[in-house]
Amino acid sequence: MRILDTHLHLIYPDRFSYPWLAGEPTINKGWSVEDYFAEAVPLGIESALHMEVDVAEADMTAETDFVLTLPRVIGAVAACRPEHTNFVDQIEQLSEHAHVKGVRRILHQAPDDLSQSDLFIENIRHLPDYDLSFDLCVRDDQLPIGQMLAERAPDVTFILDHCGVPDVTGRGLDPWRERIASIARLPNVYAKISGIVAYSGPDWTVETIRPYVEHVIESFGWDRVVWGSDHPVVTLTGSLTRWVEATREIIKGSSPEEQAKLLHGNAERIYKV
Repeated sequence: MRILDTHLHLIYPDRFSYPWLAGEPTINKGWSVEDYFAEAVPLGIESALHMEVDVAEADMTAETDFVLTLPRVIGAVAACRPEHTNFVDQIEQLSEHAHVKGVRRILHQAPDDLSQSDLFIENIRHLPDYDLSFDLCVRDDQLPIGQMLAERAPDVTFILDHCGVPDVTGRGLDPWRERIASIARLPNVYAKISGIVAYSGPDWTVETIRPYVEHVIESFGWDRVVWGSDHPVVTLTGSLTRWVEATREIIKGSSPEEQAKLLHGNAERIYKV
């Protein structure tokens, strides 16, 4: 069954600056679209949405412009700064690209109060005017903060990245499980089955991650989940191939219709590709 990857990072250090990669020497190198699809296509991944890679702020617009020229990249979730007063100008410029489908401001490494300011929330509320969604990237302990943001911007479509970033090797299922169930009650929030293995340690197995994936699907339902590779971050504890195989193993008991919703159908509807 074909897959639409909703969370592909491409890294071109000869073009853009990625300050955060200095702390991740294993993946601090180029990751091209050609190399990705050489592995991805045999796995059933036919196309992808590019997810902004937290480039230096001066490179944000150029990153979006560039990735939308690449083969099999059918859309982009662009970087943004809702804490800035010129945010509306940013999204107006982004909306000129028909294939920009949403925006993201990384929050899981930001101060908790960043997304709670009146300016941030008022800016986010403009996204539906430009037909843009917001990818919500928060840690498990920040899920209540993410929920408050989604509650205060009820007309915005939020996609919760990486299963809510559970601390699989530390705190485990609780209180993450209760927080996921709580945020899933908001009808404007969707969930992305992605990134989970990066928080599971190098010795993870299908059974390590199964309860997390299944709980997210159970909480959100098959109509409100999408799939993402989080490549190349996924290579920190495994590989793209291993993650795809694990996903297929976890969902193999579900109906073909349910699998299709997760692997491509919901993404096409939610991101409008």
